[in-house]
Amino acid sequence: MSTHTTASVSTHILDTSIGRPAEGVAVSLSARSGGAAAGWRALGGSATDADGRCKDLPALPEGTTHVRLDFATEEYFLRRGTGPQQADVQQDAPANRDSGATGAFFPEVAITFAVVPGEHYHVPLLLNPFGYSVYRGS
Repeated sequence: MSTHTTASVSTHILDTSIGRPAEGVAVSLSARSGGAAAGWRALGGSATDADGRCKDLPALPEGTTHVRLDFATEEYFLRRGTGPQQADVQQDAPANRDSGATGAFFPEVAITFAVVPGEHYHVPLLLNPFGYSVYRGS
């Protein structure tokens, strides 16, 4: 929960390739104060629940100006068996795509955004084996 001196962050993930929440994705939260030259401070993390939500991300320290969410997508796709190779089969796509050796085209997703005190930032991730999209939710 944000206060007048801090911001707060929440997220959820929807796997658009199956139309369901992405459960069990590790999410790390980092913050920095100041501009791009300032160093990142790891605050902790969580994993998405059965509804694809992280309900227990750490609070942001006072003075935070930028936040980074890191999503460990590779492990999720390997567990689900829905990496690029499986998607190729399902979509009758060319067999020789450059999908990476591990079966995850995007092995991780890092989202960085600016925050101001007193605001709550909900940042959903729409994910599939070949792409992703994010937005500021409500």
